[in-house]
Amino acid sequence: MLGGNVILIEHLKTINTSWDFYIDPNHSLDDISVDKVNRFIHRLEQRTDNKIPYTPIDFLTKMEMLREGKLTFGAYLLFATDYCLISDVQVGRFKSNITIIDSISLNADLFTEVDEIIAFIKKHLMVEYIITGEPQRTERFDYPLDAIREIVINMIVHRDYRESSGSVIKIFDNRIEFFNPGKLFGGITIEDLLSGNYSSKSRNKLIAKAFKEVGLIERYGSGIHRVQQICKDYGVVAPVFEEFSGGFRVVLFNEKLNKSKSDVTENVTENVTEKRERNIVGIMQKKPSTTTQEIADLLGVTKRTIIRDIEKLKVENRVEYVGPAKGGYWKINE
Repeated sequence: MLGGNVILIEHLKTINTSWDFYIDPNHSLDDISVDKVNRFIHRLEQRTDNKIPYTPIDFLTKMEMLREGKLTFGAYLLFATDYCLISDVQVGRFKSNITIIDSISLNADLFTEVDEIIAFIKKHLMVEYIITGEPQRTERFDYPLDAIREIVINMIVHRDYRESSGSVIKIFDNRIEFFNPGKLFGGITIEDLLSGNYSSKSRNKLIAKAFKEVGLIERYGSGIHRVQQICKDYGVVAPVFEEFSGGFRVVLFNEKLNKSKSDVTENVTENVTEKRERNIVGIMQKKPSTTTQEIADLLGVTKRTIIRDIEKLKVENRVEYVGPAKGGYWKINE
């Protein structure tokens, strides 16, 4: 028998909508800020260079954020006046796995949360100054700010707000971990995300549309590859994307790539190597005929790194290659 949550998801698919379009039975127009709606309208006018001739209430109705005159879940999350219970985000700066030296707890509207999360993270980044010969020095943060912004916006937009637990961001000396409750939406796997071999589906269509309207999202479904490319261009090791503890986690690193001649050698921590090995095995299971170059492209690392990982997997008898060099296949032993 299907559970209530599964039944709801299947029903939403049939009417081409999503959870955030549904009427929120716990909140009314009194629980959202008209000033925040007006600021959203102003941002939209600036972006489109068009005057919007509607009152805030009429605008929300046109955008389907009000339905039957009642507030939707999406509108509440976007424009909540004060404390918003279901938008809980915890952000902490850790000196070790158990030692926190600074933290914030957010329960605000989604646009405010994006701004405050990015400001908090930026406060804890290291900065180096590059002398270029110009009068002004160039600042370089140890993490690419564009990647951080992309990850934060995507985690806020695509989070499963029906989950009782909140989002968590942990800033360490060598990495930043971004965790969202709720697994990947629409049956998409990690391998699908990394390969780009999937059609974009949004858990929260209303919220995603609002962020796109004001230019905070460029294209649906492009976030993963944008983050990978930003990190590559910035010269830091590839981020890790994984399903973790009933949710989805992104790990961003500040370790620089060591470049020599035409190749790149990556030196990552042991637990990152283990995660990459799991991804390699998963790709082999899905496509036994895959090549080392294909795996390297999917995971955003060098071919040499994949060859080294596979040799380790072979020694541990976790995988083996059966057949000729061309035309053979990978056999998984675990």
